[in-house]
Amino acid sequence: MTTTRLTMAQALVRYLAAQHVARDGRENPFFAGMWGIFGHGNVAGIGQALEQYAPDFRYYQSRNEQAQVLASVAYAKHRNRLATFACASSIGPGATNMITGAAVATVNRIPVLLLAGDIFAERIQAPVLQQLENEHSQDISVNDCFKPVSRYWDRIYRPEQLITALPEAMRVLTAPADTGAVTLALPQDVQAEAYDYPSALFEKRVWQIPRNRPDIDALKTANEWIRASKQPLIIAGGGVHYSEAYDILELLVMLTNIPVCETQAGKGALKYDNPLNLGAIGVTGTEGANLLAREADLVIGIGTRYGDFTSASKTAFSNENVRFININVAEFDAYKHNALPLVGDALVTLEELLVLLNSYMTDRDYHDRARAYNQAWDAEVHRIYNLEHEPLLSQGEVIGLVNSLSAPGDTVLCAAGSMPGDLHKLWRTRNRKGYHLEYGYSTMGYEIAGGMGVKMADPEREVWVMVGDGSFLMMHTEIVTMVQEGIKVNIVVVDNHGHASIGGLSKSVGGDGFGTKYRYRSESGHLDGETLPIDFAKNCESLGARVIRAANREEFSRAMEEAKTIQGRPVCIVTETDRRQRVPGYESWWDVPVAEVSESESVQSARAAYEDYKKRESYYQ
Repeated sequence: MTTTRLTMAQALVRYLAAQHVARDGRENPFFAGMWGIFGHGNVAGIGQALEQYAPDFRYYQSRNEQAQVLASVAYAKHRNRLATFACASSIGPGATNMITGAAVATVNRIPVLLLAGDIFAERIQAPVLQQLENEHSQDISVNDCFKPVSRYWDRIYRPEQLITALPEAMRVLTAPADTGAVTLALPQDVQAEAYDYPSALFEKRVWQIPRNRPDIDALKTANEWIRASKQPLIIAGGGVHYSEAYDILELLVMLTNIPVCETQAGKGALKYDNPLNLGAIGVTGTEGANLLAREADLVIGIGTRYGDFTSASKTAFSNENVRFININVAEFDAYKHNALPLVGDALVTLEELLVLLNSYMTDRDYHDRARAYNQAWDAEVHRIYNLEHEPLLSQGEVIGLVNSLSAPGDTVLCAAGSMPGDLHKLWRTRNRKGYHLEYGYSTMGYEIAGGMGVKMADPEREVWVMVGDGSFLMMHTEIVTMVQEGIKVNIVVVDNHGHASIGGLSKSVGGDGFGTKYRYRSESGHLDGETLPIDFAKNCESLGARVIRAANREEFSRAMEEAKTIQGRPVCIVTETDRRQRVPGYESWWDVPVAEVSESESVQSARAAYEDYKKRESYYQ
């Protein structure tokens, strides 16, 4: 057997560079490179290996370990999970900074490889800098914190263990159903140790991404259920995107006239102007989608995991005879809501189901009603987009300006705060990858790093990041990385002087926005003084971005047109909005517990309303 003597870190980098994936006859490298920040826990191992093999396996320098994982998640999501990055860190805080990113990846079922530096396997040096000591075991480090947020976790104590660990890591990373964060904890001494690795380990390997097909008997039953239903409704989730089932979904809707509503991850499965697209469903849903969901006797979930926003905390589907058919590659999700499970890839499952449905079509009155809801909602979006609120813009108007003035092939990106809900309701999706929301973990700080990831995945696409001031302050460091790499992303910074989303939620549960405004502490001891003088434009400018201030509709319109002409660097448009002018909710509810006892009349009133809504929750049995 031919062998090659390499350090463990060198073998790791060479192995990653040789991994490819293929689906439907299309093949591409799986890793676009490696992000990393170096410290004493990885500079002599992975750092040395990356320097040795650059630029064949490209290294990217991030400013925050969490941000590099978030950028990788966004990249992989935009590439439909067919490509990703590896992310390297030193030991201690460098590693634990990646834990939030690992949770984002695993919750959203997005592949990303985390290479966390670890303490010495040799142990003689202990306790080393940044080591967590434990009086009950020496076989523990902070990297054990990754276990609950990783799909696969391993610690490499000997260099030869890499030979069996790496294929297992790739098996999970390329799995259609069980993918997420994969964490390999790498003791710093083992990274630098050499071993005679079999040369075959570094040969090109192509991992075929399967399109799993459902059980034929389950398909036949699904056909019978659909034909027996009077008011079926499709919920399009992220699985439509990951399986690239757009065309077959559009054909199914055209032939059967079954209306469709979309989750956050599924938005864009159909274009907004498809007459049977009711738009968003659930807590952040449209009026028509939520009304038809309430009456549906059959719900066909495609690639959705039924988060509480989609199900409106188990109140969305109140027909006492409602049944569920769930199409999902993950058996865990397919069985939710006591559904008839069609465990398989969305594209091939819909293809086979459509053959069985043959000439089935919903009643004319039903699909005409769905079309009327589509038109009514478009009128409501137009109203909010053109509110002409003064003296400050409303958030809905800012969304409308970005939507109306961006090109049909552009992408909007957001993650946390009140904007995801408003975008879910209001954004008119004009292309299949035009809407990118991280809402499975609702991660503040995802936006700017995520926008960079999408742009790296699709350099010709214009990306518009929409980020609130609270999320911006949590993580804006990757503006520097974009400047360094010459990456152009448009960043719309919405200044509403605090956490407007939670401020609104506070009021809904009887509070008064406690702890959600950016204000000085007054003599009363409360944070109710003057507004903090934060200058987001100067902040962005200091990081190297091109900055444009916009105070009204005309200035914002001009700012967008100017932003389009700038290349090779990030552009930040900073605007102030009125946090009190909100987009309303439409026929839905979200379960957020209200204090059972309180001296406040507003809390007492909110509790009474809460108890009434709690009676509407159902397990859909």
